[in-house]
Amino acid sequence: MKHTRFSCWLKYGALALGSLGFFYTSAHAATQPASAADDPYGEWIGTLVQDKGENCPVNGTSLMQIEPKRMIFVPEMGTLILRGTPDKSKQHYHAQLILKDAKNQPLPMVFEAHPAGDTFEGVYGTPECRAHVTLHRPENRSWKNFLGND
Repeated sequence: MKHTRFSCWLKYGALALGSLGFFYTSAHAATQPASAADDPYGEWIGTLVQDKGENCPVNGTSLMQIEPKRMIFVPEMGTLILRGTPDKSKQHYHAQLILKDAKNQPLPMVFEAHPAGDTFEGVYGTPECRAHVTLHRPENRSWKNFLGND
């Protein structure tokens, strides 16, 4: 069988177009963020919304950072850091900090979160405040989503 330019172009052109389609689909799938349940590790940000009480840290962005053996929650990116140990298998994310108030009584600060799709839903509480938050990965994490965990 004689190969003509057209048949060669048809054969190799179709192969090239098929390859481009495969790479586009693969790259597009790789850039989709993993669900929070499957890949909870890394940084998550959001702004607390007051449900009840007063003195809630609702004026700025809060940060949750999860690593395999530790997690932190920082309300309003301030100086108070709630710490905990994550349990990915149970999808349980709990952090707390217990200070002393002016009367030397314990002042607990507690944060609980659970995965919800590609975000985390969390609740923050103190004796004076209860607030909720939806945490998402920061915008500048797109390459980390593509390349995998840090």
